[in-house]
Amino acid sequence: MIKTSLLTLGLLTASVLSAASGNLEIYWIDAEGGAATLIVAPTGESVLVDTANRRDDDRDANRILAATKAAGLSKIDILVTTHYHGDHIGAMPALAKLIPIEHYMDHGPSVELDRPRVAALYKAYEDLSAGKRTMLKAGDKIPLGALDITVVQSAGESITSPLPGGGAANPTCSSFEPIAADTDPDNDQSVGFVLRFCDFTFLDLGDLTWNYEKGLVCPANMLGKIDLYQTTHHGLDRSNSPQILAVIEPVVAVFNNGARKGGPAAVFENLRATPRLEDIWQGHFATRTPKEINTAEQMIANLGDGADCEGNLLKAVVLPDGKFTLTNMRNGFSKSYQSK
Repeated sequence: MIKTSLLTLGLLTASVLSAASGNLEIYWIDAEGGAATLIVAPTGESVLVDTANRRDDDRDANRILAATKAAGLSKIDILVTTHYHGDHIGAMPALAKLIPIEHYMDHGPSVELDRPRVAALYKAYEDLSAGKRTMLKAGDKIPLGALDITVVQSAGESITSPLPGGGAANPTCSSFEPIAADTDPDNDQSVGFVLRFCDFTFLDLGDLTWNYEKGLVCPANMLGKIDLYQTTHHGLDRSNSPQILAVIEPVVAVFNNGARKGGPAAVFENLRATPRLEDIWQGHFATRTPKEINTAEQMIANLGDGADCEGNLLKAVVLPDGKFTLTNMRNGFSKSYQSK
């Protein structure tokens, strides 16, 4: 039986602020290695980034729905699909039956239509998004209330002009070593964006891999520094290169990992080597990484795996003065930080 009761209860009791609160809210919805990040603007508009896995029991769709209800939403204004892999788009048809989705944004056509499963997911996406779709290019803006959301990567292309605070040369580029090309090429078509709310910044690059990250930070850092970083590609070491981490210098990093996906020791090591990092938070305890390398247990939303996973969320609330607080819905633990 799916453990949704604890998830729903945790959301309802831990959701301190509802939509149109005057603060920015970000929810990381547990999909056990899939991706679904809900962003609610201070004025109540919403963007959902990815729709996790398709399951016969619609578990992930229902977990997303529970988060939207906790946030006080009656619809999703914008769905951004970073790319068309099943762990990022699989629950979309089920979710669209549960809550209205007003507009769809993506990187353009799939580059993996020779794969039957991807082709089927993409066809379902085309059907649902017909007449309500925008294909994003690097440099485009995603309109969401007063938030400034800039697309920095899409369809394999990076921005060519730096964001505010960016433009400085990256001295680590001389040590960059490319890795083998990804065998799932739609990863590198991923939509990635920087969200700015007053002085606060948040970065989400979907599943962009190591070689394509380079275009954002070499020879110059086009992104500037980032306060809150959702680790790319679930925190895998095919992404999150030392070159990007060295210059974005996150204050806080969040792994949207699964128990057995994401969170290798090398990514923890590279993050902890950055000078501004205060904490790492995790969607799951990474079972393939030693316990002492995982973050503190109080900052891990889910300790169980599979049937033992309760689907607890992580939540961030960002105030206009740049103070942001992360909360673990599993245990109510919160910690506050300041944008820098």
